[in-house]
Amino acid sequence: MDAIALLKADHKAVSKLFREYKAAKKKDSPGRAKFIDDASKALSIHAAIEEQVFYPAVRSEVPKLEDAILESLEEHHVLKWTLEEIAAIGVEDERYDAKVTVMMEQVRHHVEEEETDWFPKVREALTRARLQELGAQLEKAKKTAPRTPNPDRVVAR
Repeated sequence: MDAIALLKADHKAVSKLFREYKAAKKKDSPGRAKFIDDASKALSIHAAIEEQVFYPAVRSEVPKLEDAILESLEEHHVLKWTLEEIAAIGVEDERYDAKVTVMMEQVRHHVEEEETDWFPKVREALTRARLQELGAQLEKAKKTAPRTPNPDRVVAR
């Protein structure tokens, strides 16, 4: 699988967890926190592999995306802080759902920028073989990527 297809599949999986959370919230399900825990794990892995593999490669091979990547790194940083706060307060806190809603909006914004603005530029700039190579590196990185957010760890510069 090429890198962009892999990252889009991750986006789709997280979006599904967000929909499940919203459906559970409507039913006032006590298990709704599990969807956010699962999303936190998926987002932690996804952010790490982007930071370790994808962003450095794109930064060096598609220089016109330098600013977009720096912005994405900052979005990841804010996301990790938010995920850590959500886990710390717990589902019974009055601000839990508000924090989750803001986090989901931030993730949707990030995904939209990647998928509509700069993934097409990456696909245009890199060869099919290079995207396949990056996809394999991303798959490998998933095996050892952190499963929890760590806003103090900066993976890539």
